[in-house]
Amino acid sequence: MIKNLGIIGAGNLGYLIARHAALAKISVSLYDVNETILRRTIEQIKADIRKAVNLGKIPQEEFSKIMERIRTKTNLPDLSNCDYIIESTIEDLQVKQDLFKQLDLNTKSSTIIASATTIFSITSIASTIRNPERTIGIHFLNTFEPRSIVEIISGHRTNPATIEQTKALMNSLGKNFVIVKDVPGFISNRMLNVFFSEALQLLDNNIAQVPQIDRIVKTIGGFTTGPFETMDQIGIDAIFNKSKVIFEQSFYDSRFKPNLLLKQMLESGIIGKKTGNGFYAYEMK
Repeated sequence: MIKNLGIIGAGNLGYLIARHAALAKISVSLYDVNETILRRTIEQIKADIRKAVNLGKIPQEEFSKIMERIRTKTNLPDLSNCDYIIESTIEDLQVKQDLFKQLDLNTKSSTIIASATTIFSITSIASTIRNPERTIGIHFLNTFEPRSIVEIISGHRTNPATIEQTKALMNSLGKNFVIVKDVPGFISNRMLNVFFSEALQLLDNNIAQVPQIDRIVKTIGGFTTGPFETMDQIGIDAIFNKSKVIFEQSFYDSRFKPNLLLKQMLESGIIGKKTGNGFYAYEMK
């Protein structure tokens, strides 16, 4: 059982993992180099727990106990006593490799080190450390939305015990999961890449327009959003960058070749819903 969980990165994902872990009675060491982000994250967690108390979902006396389980850290060696560490930093392979190398030097050999990468090979990330058997990937799909799922990615040298402890941690956090071999993009992003690519080909070839393609896909597939609506929600920048990584790490397999239109949209600042303009126009709040 994981008693002490380290989380590296107090951004949106780090905040969600910390909150759910504290609710699951797991002690959390939340690390970030930015103290302002740490303070903001703790205040957000407090607000969430207070709301749950006010709604009667959590007893009043549990509030302080939950918050006491979370400790903020700004020095990486302070995570040395953690049983399990989840890295949720920026999607940059070199940054992750350097971080794993530091963790290798500053943690117990029994500590499991996981990356919450959405795209990069776990084997590549773990290539800088001495015992990659204790490394694993956890791709949180749709973060902690109801009925969401995670991909647990086994690296080339990940051992069975690491997988079992990761499964146990995900069960503690109330997450469903699938076990995936270490391939570029895992299951979800490989499927999405092809899904988006075909929609873009239909558009490039003037077979149909954006609303028509979205409408037919939603109708026949039962999706809540079509491919272009989904790309706008995720962000054209994220879609294009993930496509590049999968293409390059798959030895330039033509199935995953990035689309020129996405590159042109990105260069023009047309990034999707977050900027008010993508394949559709949006009102900015």
